[in-house]
Amino acid sequence: MRLDKLDSDFLRYLIEKHIQSGDQLPTLSEMSAELGVSVGKLREELSVARALGFVTVRPRVGIQRAPFDFLPAVLTAVLYSLGTGEAAFAQFSQLRRAIESHLWPDAVARLTEEDKQELKQIVANAWLKLRGSPIHLPNGEHRQFHLKIYSRLENPFVKGLLEAYWEAYEASELTRFVGYEYWVEVWTYHENIVDALCKNEFERGRQLLLEHFSLLPERPANESDGQNSNM
Repeated sequence: MRLDKLDSDFLRYLIEKHIQSGDQLPTLSEMSAELGVSVGKLREELSVARALGFVTVRPRVGIQRAPFDFLPAVLTAVLYSLGTGEAAFAQFSQLRRAIESHLWPDAVARLTEEDKQELKQIVANAWLKLRGSPIHLPNGEHRQFHLKIYSRLENPFVKGLLEAYWEAYEASELTRFVGYEYWVEVWTYHENIVDALCKNEFERGRQLLLEHFSLLPERPANESDGQNSNM
């Protein structure tokens, strides 16, 4: 790989020295002497690496390499773009739908029987919340359900993008004012998707997934003009 495309002496150091997750790094002064780069410049680059989740910095421990996680980098960009209005949640949602639809066959083929039972339990937990008194919205279960289906892909970019979608979904508050019927319909679809997975009817499950994408409103219900976008 051409490291000259990576504009950070600090990050190039991590790669060239084969620093592994959990390894402790030298101090900035030691790296500065070794690289011939000022401590001030390295400190700035460390700050960026820390924000991206590549390293951690703790008292009495120092700088440690963290496992790679795509989420911090992509989430910052997504939330910033949505906040400035230079991108729309519907656009990111379109990307998420394409990922889930395209990778569905590979993802569901990798699911174990334990995974399928966990999906059934997630659905059961959601119904308990919806049918309880008082009613609670199963927002956490919604996220768990979708991420679980794609959890066996072992693709850090897919994982980061899908996790970022659910963070942006919560931030967008698209379902803040939707009625109870919306949640019943969503979880009926989820229940049927799990039923299809447990019967190894993967194409039926995919069709249900695609159908249920259409349930999510494009904007919060109190602002909606009646148009729907895909979920």
